[in-house]
Amino acid sequence: MGLKTKNILLALLMAGALLAGFLCCLLLPDREFSQSERRKLASMPELSAENLLSGAFAEDFETYVQDQFPLREGFRGLKALTETYALGKLDNNGLYLAEGHLSKLDYPLNEKMLDHAAERFRYLYDTYLAGKDMNIYLAVIPDKNVFLAGPSGRLSYDYEALVSAVREKADYMEYIDLLSVLSLEDYYRTDSHWRQERLLPVAERLAGAMGVELPQAEYKENSLGTPFYGVYSGQSALPVSPDTLVYLTCDAMDGCTVTGYGSGKAEALPMYDMDKGQGRDPYELFLSGAQPVIIIENPKAETGRELIIFRDSYASSLAPLLAGAYAKITLVDIRYVQSAALDRFVDFGAQDVLFLYSSTLLNNSLALR
Repeated sequence: MGLKTKNILLALLMAGALLAGFLCCLLLPDREFSQSERRKLASMPELSAENLLSGAFAEDFETYVQDQFPLREGFRGLKALTETYALGKLDNNGLYLAEGHLSKLDYPLNEKMLDHAAERFRYLYDTYLAGKDMNIYLAVIPDKNVFLAGPSGRLSYDYEALVSAVREKADYMEYIDLLSVLSLEDYYRTDSHWRQERLLPVAERLAGAMGVELPQAEYKENSLGTPFYGVYSGQSALPVSPDTLVYLTCDAMDGCTVTGYGSGKAEALPMYDMDKGQGRDPYELFLSGAQPVIIIENPKAETGRELIIFRDSYASSLAPLLAGAYAKITLVDIRYVQSAALDRFVDFGAQDVLFLYSSTLLNNSLALR
């Protein structure tokens, strides 16, 4: 077979592959959601003279083709494997694998984001807390990059510098250190969050600093029963073994009631939502996931003390472990409710108040409202 014939055959094969891909794009139904990436996929853009002339159609169509391309998941995995193992890149679109853990780079330290978080905290303090008989605390949850990025040669910011900056901007709070009671093993390998079964030292550190005592309890470890593939497993497209999601139960939790305001009205919730544990994000098993306000009430509490936690998603798995020490815990997530509207849901009086936020959110704080 001559060189010319080979070139013709190669060209025909390439044209056939492109035609097959084009026909698949036309004939196969569009997918609305990527379970692995946990995001909506682009739909076919509207064709109009205005969109064509402005260039918006071409831009949106390119995104649409990338999202709906046949065998897209397979190609994502091939790209991730090639860049990680064949090319030796330290990350793939900001995600990396080190010491058996998947993580996402968070660099550099963003002073403007810290300023925004501090401004939101100051608003909450001035509007609801100042002048009241309240003990106000701050604790920063280290992202697992603190334990993983620097030692593995990835770019990372100075966690201590972040903490110092936040403490300086919120000097009206008493700081509680959590770094010394955490390690890399306290986090899921395929997800950003920490593991509830490893958080008793964290709960004890917080309780001790706030002057309350956790009841002596025998915790039972319960496994979700299905493999837990965290958010990073799908985003990275690398083949990794799943985590096991474990949740703790004890007698002190059994009598607690949980009320959420996700719909704007009071709604009874389970401490552990097993339906959401089988959903797109199994971590939402803890207190039913994203909620603007959640109230945990403990009629068995030996004290009448109450706690308000301004928080992000990390507190969902931690708050049940603090429930035995308080008659009432109110969790507030100002990513989902305007700070100016909080007095519709919370009576601010003589509670303990804890600002509990991950370093990741503080360094990317625009969602705080």
